[in-house]
Amino acid sequence: MAIPTIDFSCFDSADPCCLEQLASQVDQALRNSGFMMITGLAIDERSQAQAFESAKQFFALPAVDKDNSRYTNSGDNFGYQQLQGEHLDPTAPADLKEAFTMRDAINQRNHWPNTEFRTSAQSFYQQCMFGAQQVLTVMALALELPGDFFNQRHLGENITLRYLHYPASLQPCSERQLGAGAHTDYGTITLLFQHGVSGLQVQDKQGNWLDVPCIDNAIVINTGDLMHRWSNGRYRSTLHRVKPASTERPRYAIAFFVDPDSDIAIECLPSCVSEQQPARFVPTTAGQHIQDKIQASLDAANAAKEYS
Repeated sequence: MAIPTIDFSCFDSADPCCLEQLASQVDQALRNSGFMMITGLAIDERSQAQAFESAKQFFALPAVDKDNSRYTNSGDNFGYQQLQGEHLDPTAPADLKEAFTMRDAINQRNHWPNTEFRTSAQSFYQQCMFGAQQVLTVMALALELPGDFFNQRHLGENITLRYLHYPASLQPCSERQLGAGAHTDYGTITLLFQHGVSGLQVQDKQGNWLDVPCIDNAIVINTGDLMHRWSNGRYRSTLHRVKPASTERPRYAIAFFVDPDSDIAIECLPSCVSEQQPARFVPTTAGQHIQDKIQASLDAANAAKEYS
């Protein structure tokens, strides 16, 4: 399963020829693997570099300082989550990573570590929003929808920026303990920024785990569960995982989860349903699905702590 690289530098909402070409490439990638590498997206590299530097500085703080911004509940979905604080695969040991999660970062007032961290994160969040809107426009056209269909349903309520740190020199308790356990993402699309250290793996249709390369200036984008449901299975929500960091180098990554507003109804799109391909999923709401998935990963981690 090859993950294609698609160049978005030609994106122009007023150029139907360019949009048609991009829609065809995106449609093929998401049908085949649910993953693609995007270059040329309108995201400022300076903001990205500042975000990574801010993340590194935060994760280097003493535990007591990080705990001042501790994650408290899945409803807020905001704050610091300590090492082994999440079970993305509830059947495996807890993940060897720590994270700072920022749902609706522009409107969040509390729990920021400091003003500099907040300013950098909010700037990068806005850059990611702009880039994600380009991708959603192309996806809408690929699914025979108005270009603004998805953008109107992703105004920011559940859109989440997440800084990730996979520390070096940690010994897994077993071969099943990973940096991030095997999982699918919960929402529409995810933008993943890597920082010179690979580790992401994607499962192909035969069940093999394939390494995703770390390519300069390329953003990894994948579709999640809600897009899988919207598209009636046409766009795959593919299992993926992250290997533990090596003993020599930590791994830093930034994920931008583009999830619909809570009240948005998710039901199979007309272009993805036919007599030969009837609707496979009952309607749901975005908020209910996302909350259930987040809470399940937290519950598994808490249960593991209680019985360890």
